[in-house]
Amino acid sequence: MSLTDKADVSTFVDLTQHEIEALKTRFNLADAHTHQRQSASQEAIVQRLPELWHESESKQQAHFERKFLDAFFRLHQQPTARAMDRTLLSYSASVSTMVAGMFLKQRGKSVQLVEPCFDNLVDLLRNMQVPISPLAESALHDKDAIYERLVEQVDADALYLVDPNNPTGFTLLAEKLEGFGEVVRYCVDHDKVLVMDFCFASFALCDEGIGRVDIYRLLEESGVTYMVMEDTGKTWPIQDAKCAMITASRDIQEEVYNLHTSVLLNVSPFVLNMVTEYVEDSIADGFASVRDIIRTNGEAARAALSGTILEFQEPVVGTSVAWFRITAEHLTATQLQAVLFDEEVYVLPGTFFYWNTKSKGERYVRLALAREPEVFAGAMERMRKVLERYAA
Repeated sequence: MSLTDKADVSTFVDLTQHEIEALKTRFNLADAHTHQRQSASQEAIVQRLPELWHESESKQQAHFERKFLDAFFRLHQQPTARAMDRTLLSYSASVSTMVAGMFLKQRGKSVQLVEPCFDNLVDLLRNMQVPISPLAESALHDKDAIYERLVEQVDADALYLVDPNNPTGFTLLAEKLEGFGEVVRYCVDHDKVLVMDFCFASFALCDEGIGRVDIYRLLEESGVTYMVMEDTGKTWPIQDAKCAMITASRDIQEEVYNLHTSVLLNVSPFVLNMVTEYVEDSIADGFASVRDIIRTNGEAARAALSGTILEFQEPVVGTSVAWFRITAEHLTATQLQAVLFDEEVYVLPGTFFYWNTKSKGERYVRLALAREPEVFAGAMERMRKVLERYAA
């Protein structure tokens, strides 16, 4: 492929445009969607797809919604959410986020969003004309100082956090509910709406040192006004068939429901039936099919890039992405991304993750890990050769 065949990536305005271009690239390490092959037990699900299709024709929509939510919240150890029966389903996390943005706009509320984070959250909120300002993730790092930092730094009507955060892997739940509890306490005391994106939470289940606790019980008992988004899209290799969820506190449930029905009737019963099978498979194998490939590729990335100008940033939770800091002061993420693109390796520059202060993001790049190990190993070999040019 000649350079004239390639897009001018310097003109892209968001991370999704980078990810679209990366889909054309031999070594696509850009989007965090799952591109690995099926495990043995997952392949058995694929063989049963005709059966699942016909089953989806024979039963009511409500049956598959209940079945999916029961399995999902069992996997995520959220018994309170299972019992509440207030979760609304959609095709993607972006749709759920759009509903949350519609609520905030309708209420005339401003939002303080964590930085860094994936920039489509920013774009969705801005496109809905929701006033938005940044909250540095570092304000949440010391659980004993979270409340005071929020008092000092938050002046918006709503607080919007991602946990585990994409791209850093930071979580408030590393010590069970202590850090998250402080955020909730602050929001209750200061009458803030709490918006939580838990779309990467499945990776906390893959980490034996983290796990999950009953988050919805704390939310419900605290009396905080909240909206929580969850998603299956970053977890299982099912060709981007997925289901996202939004759950709202009782005081705003009716309003969120009315907004949701203005957008969507239902998720395909076949998709729900199929995704439920993958959820049950992960319950049965203890998340091995997801955990093992992320661990294998994460170790390969650290080994291949060790000693280069890319320094691995240790996450609190190992998610399906890896965050590296560029140690060469003369090289920016934008420049490195372009050089790697010329070699058919596509990584994401950190600039768009630091959506309010893009200069900070010039020190970082993000690699996606949910890939076939053989393909990923080839990408690492190619990256290593490129990075050796900067050894000096």
